[in-house]
Amino acid sequence: MFIPNNYKNENIEEVKGFLNENSFGILISQVDGKIAGTHIPMQLDTDENGESVLVGHIAKANPQSKYLKGEEEILAIFNGPHSYISSSWYQKEDAPTWNYIAVHVYGKVKIIEGDELLESLKKLVDKYEKNSENPMSVEKMSSTTLKQVNGIVGFSIKIHEIQAAYKLSQNREIDYHSITSELKKKGDSNSMGIVNEMEKTKK
Repeated sequence: MFIPNNYKNENIEEVKGFLNENSFGILISQVDGKIAGTHIPMQLDTDENGESVLVGHIAKANPQSKYLKGEEEILAIFNGPHSYISSSWYQKEDAPTWNYIAVHVYGKVKIIEGDELLESLKKLVDKYEKNSENPMSVEKMSSTTLKQVNGIVGFSIKIHEIQAAYKLSQNREIDYHSITSELKKKGDSNSMGIVNEMEKTKK
């Protein structure tokens, strides 16, 4: 994706932290000559060589599953907080804009099956159940429920490039306090998320 230099985040550990916290993304690939996308969770993990991978699964009934052959490049897109930035918050007249965080991950896909797929499902469930009052786990699921695994296709994406855009008014130093103050007045989760990220850049 196009990222002006001001907004590139090349701190890979910070970006990986973002991916761990914002793992619901869009898997994009070619399907019968057309671009297709599926909204799914994809977990950042490491393979047997210690290299970064994204792991996920989609339904076998999804046409996209039939085209995950391992040869083509896959794109996974992840979004963070975002918010409209009014030009009325600037000291001098200029165009309004949008602050946001977005990460694009590129790589080659590999189908995973059997124990490897089951292990990926265990990690996924454990991650999101850990704060539940009565957490569920794959180990607790009945054989009837686990039969649903037969209806999915598991995959891992060996990552070869990560592009991260953190557009946080870096070019608006003089308007920083006005922008964060107005975002706090809005108070919605996206606005506050952008405030939190802007404040991180000041530390």
